[in-house]
Amino acid sequence: MRILVSGLKGYMGNEVAALAAKGYRGAELVCGVDPAEGPAPVPCYPSFAEAPADVDVVVDFSHHSCTRELLAYAVGGGIPLVLATTGQTEEERAAIAKAAEKIPLFFAANYSLGVALLIELARKTAAAMPDAEIEIVEIHHDRKVDAPSGTALAIAEAIRQVRPESTVHTGRSGMGKRTPEEIGIHAVRMGNVVGVHEVMIGTQNQTITLKHEAHSRALFAEGALAAADFLMGKPAGLYDMTSLLNG
Repeated sequence: MRILVSGLKGYMGNEVAALAAKGYRGAELVCGVDPAEGPAPVPCYPSFAEAPADVDVVVDFSHHSCTRELLAYAVGGGIPLVLATTGQTEEERAAIAKAAEKIPLFFAANYSLGVALLIELARKTAAAMPDAEIEIVEIHHDRKVDAPSGTALAIAEAIRQVRPESTVHTGRSGMGKRTPEEIGIHAVRMGNVVGVHEVMIGTQNQTITLKHEAHSRALFAEGALAAADFLMGKPAGLYDMTSLLNG
């Protein structure tokens, strides 16, 4: 599985490179795309216009502003794509959905298998406890630029699938009671926290708390390469962690 990593010189690009060097999931890192200066373990190009097209899959850990260029390269070469970048605009998300009509495209807010299970458990619990109030707290390092996290939004969206009347509220301030329909999301940024997501689902008589804590960013590289392996031989379509869980 010959891989191009978009954002190769970034932290997560380095994690993917290190894992690929061990042959994880049959990965072979052949090149990267990153405009940043500095050394790279394989040939690295400043833009996709200069990158070769003889790769089996692209793994993206860059920035959402690169979305259109990235999609053009993948669609133009008929190359499967793993999008592991968050913070996309509505227009960029629409472009992702359109690209998935032509290539196999894996897009998830979080590439942790544990988080995928957390999302599924939150959805099932919310359905089983229709009168419960729901709050989500996410904690990340102080360098994360988007808030709330894509994962927190993905949890809320999964809950809305079984509670379509729900409304998402990011943060809480001022005067006024919460409504029964609210899903509260609270973002904390501090230190070097890799990622913590906690979902509290409670009534007046009981509360269920679901929590996932990432100990190393390497787990996201593992998930991205597992997703890349999953895409091999798949038809065009939009895939996510639920697809991976279900085989």
